[in-house]
Amino acid sequence: HLVESGGGLVQPGGSLKLSCAGYEFPLDRNYVVCWFRQAPGEKRNGIVCISHYDGRTVYADSVKGRFTISADKTSVTVHLRMESLKPEDTGRYYCAADPMNLLTPLTEAHLKYSTYTYWGQGTQVTVSP
Repeated sequence: HLVESGGGLVQPGGSLKLSCAGYEFPLDRNYVVCWFRQAPGEKRNGIVCISHYDGRTVYADSVKGRFTISADKTSVTVHLRMESLKPEDTGRYYCAADPMNLLTPLTEAHLKYSTYTYWGQGTQVTVSP
């Protein structure tokens, strides 16, 4: 299972770091791990994915240049560094994961894929003065 942490209240322009820890994941395979954001009254949108073993990434335009995802290869743990936060970044942040062959291209399609096998419970991020 996946457990997110690191959410909270931050002022516009501030920074936060979220973490997604995977428990009981076999380490002899690669995983794609993604962060999704769901604002109140809106659908869940993918914002960034990483191929956890080789570090390939794909970002949504809305966070490109402000958010940075990284992975710990020794475990299925992913971090999301969020900078220059805006009020529109407010929402509940979920991580999701699936096994992925290292030969599989990582594309924007992974940001739209909604049926990942593993999901966390989410962590709330609120950007407000």
